[in-house]
Amino acid sequence: MRKYEIMFIVRPTVGEDELKNVVKSFSDILTSNGAKITDTTEMGQRELAYEIKKFKSGYYYVINIDANDDKAVKEFDRLALISNDIVRHLITKIEI
Repeated sequence: MRKYEIMFIVRPTVGEDELKNVVKSFSDILTSNGAKITDTTEMGQRELAYEIKKFKSGYYYVINIDANDDKAVKEFDRLALISNDIVRHLITKIEI
């Protein structure tokens, strides 16, 4: 079983309902591809260290998952790269 930590930043111009839908849809992407979500942390809106895609802040989320393979992580990465709602994301494999 592999453990991953996924941090992503959602653009600050989304509404509250849309923000929940974005987080839920990306969580569903992970679970539908065989990953088990062990923890989700909402870190709130924070200032970015530098401007990204003309945004100076964003909503930070951290999701910890367990997965048998990297299928879910690759699918999350692919869809996060083409999504207009996610400003930046980082996937880290946690070594045990």
